[in-house]
Amino acid sequence: MNNRKGILLAGGTGTRLDPVTRVVSKHLLPVYDKPMVYYPLSVLMLADIREVLIITTPEDRPRYESLLGSGESWGVRFDYMTQDRPEGIAHALILAEPWLEGSSSALVLGDNIFFGNGLGSRLRTACAQSDGATVFAYPVADPSRFGVVQLDVDGRPVALEEKPDRPHSNLAVTGLYFFDADAPAIASKIEPSHRGELEITEVNRAYLEQGRLHVEQLGRGDAWLDTGTHETLLQASMFVETIESRQGLKIACPEEIAWRRGWINDEAFSRLADDMAGSSYGDYLIALMREQGQIAG
Repeated sequence: MNNRKGILLAGGTGTRLDPVTRVVSKHLLPVYDKPMVYYPLSVLMLADIREVLIITTPEDRPRYESLLGSGESWGVRFDYMTQDRPEGIAHALILAEPWLEGSSSALVLGDNIFFGNGLGSRLRTACAQSDGATVFAYPVADPSRFGVVQLDVDGRPVALEEKPDRPHSNLAVTGLYFFDADAPAIASKIEPSHRGELEITEVNRAYLEQGRLHVEQLGRGDAWLDTGTHETLLQASMFVETIESRQGLKIACPEEIAWRRGWINDEAFSRLADDMAGSSYGDYLIALMREQGQIAG
């Protein structure tokens, strides 16, 4: 088993999605045919990470436990922790420190969606990096809305800016971070920003100043979507629907990832498919089994 552990942030109040988030966590809203949280979970699973800590609010924790359980049915392990109020992304590293037990980590935001050919291999490459931190950068048309990384001519990071008025780069830092075991200690030393939160950019900047920040660039053929507004939530659903309908393959299907990785056997996969029989999602899983000749057509 990969000794790197995953941290998934599914907290916050989702105020930009009012009123739909008044009674349900943003990360449980559907993005086309599956809950939003399936997408970042699948990213961690594609990186061969099988131990994941889900950090959410006290009110929403029972809902995540009901949906995801222990993770055993997918051949993984889910643990849960609550955060009483938003204190910044970097605060999650401090909260998770006892659970990490000195392990390296991969931290992903619960409203980020990644897609691209060869994404799994790039995730596993980042996962294998034993020293320092790795961030994924994506070119955007409006970099002033994001944390931005500037690279030199050799592709090495030289500067990080948080929502700059005059960005020196169009490369936004996405909501996916791979850290070595030093990250919780680094996070505990940074000061809250003017928002009163511990900013993940400051953790990344500490690694940059130490010469231990690596940048993996995403570009043409890749997609990075967040789902923080009504518009971007709709756009993400339309994107997923377009790809899945055209290709006949699902994006971010944890059952399929677990099965193809060999974390669950054919019998366990068939049970998962049968549990959702009658839905298009369940029909997809059953079709996969048929293609493999495991069940009669």
